[in-house]
Formats: sequence, C-alpha cells, structure tokens
Amino acid sequence: MKFPIIAYGDSVLRKKAVDIPKDYPELDVLIANMFETMYGAHGVGLAAPQIGLSIRLFVIDATSFAEDEPALKDFKKVFINAQIIEETGEKWVFNEGCLSIPEIREDISRQDTVKISYYDEKWNHHEEIFNGLAARVIQHEYDHIEGKLFTDKLSPLRKTMLKNRLDSISKGLVKVEYKMKFPSVKKGRR
Repeated sequence: MKFPIIAYGDSVLRKKAVDIPKDYPELDVLIANMFETMYGAHGVGLAAPQIGLSIRLFVIDATSFAEDEPALKDFKKVFINAQIIEETGEKWVFNEGCLSIPEIREDISRQDTVKISYYDEKWNHHEEIFNGLAARVIQHEYDHIEGKLFTDKLSPLRKTMLKNRLDSISKGLVKVEYKMKFPSVKKGRR
C-alpha cells in the first residue's frame, strides 16, 4: 500500500521521533509499505515522519547510485531506533532533494562518514560506519527522525529566497506524480 507523503509545513516533520518497541504492531507490513511508497515516488530513502508516523524508522535503497559508487549495488536497508554516534571526515556538497519538499533541490554540505547504531527489520543490532553517498542518504533520513529537514542547512538568505516556494508546497500548489498530504489544504481537496 502506498502512503501519501506528508508535505513541508506539517508539524509531524518537526517532531523528534520516538523509539519503537520490538512488538510494534505489523512492523513488517509497515516497512514493506514504506518501500512501496518510496519506490512509487522515485525516492532513495523514506522516514516514518514523512508518512505521518513520529517513530524512529527509515528505509533506504541507494542502489540507483551504484553507477557512481559500485559499493551501493545492493544497498537496501531498514534502520530502526537509529542513533548517529559520530559524523567525521571531509565536508562535501551534494545536490539534495526530498519527497516532502518536491521541486526544490539544493546543494547541501555534510561530512562524508557516519557511524550509526541501529536495528534492522529482524531486530539484529548493528553499529556500522558508512561513507560517501550511503552516509549522505543515511544522514538525510536520520535528520527526518530528529525533526530536521535539508532546508535547515541552508543559509538564511537562501531560506528567504525559497520561502514563497516552500509556502506553496505546504498549500498543495505543486505538481507531483505521487500522493501527498498537504498541511494547509482542507480535506476533500487533492
């Protein structure tokens, strides 16, 4: 089942998400639906807050980046109750977008290495180090469960320049090929 993706401006995108228990109801179904939603929107990552759930869960499939980084050939992962332990390395800029903020892409600077603790979909614990594009996608999705968006990393001037476009997104004044839920749109529209 594909969920509508929550648009910029909704308060759920600004909440720090809570850990989920091992007995979270129908977690496997939720994870499968999150992957289906992400693929339907042509994304490489999706966090639970983006579908309206303020829980510490995100999914990633970065295999589309395998041409640039062959190590990502089979990079499909589930991150439950993730905690970034450390971000290190050189800062580098990459043009990021977000399914919750369609039609806006910006150059974002992030460190190239991340050490993260998380559980996978079978509740196996991992503490791993990722770098390059894998680290970037993880950092982007992790920001979502921390109540942050990639636009928060922009300069005040750039944020001001994007304000009208961001307001338009929250009002549903954007064309997308996937279902979205807009905070400023009355029920029954879109």
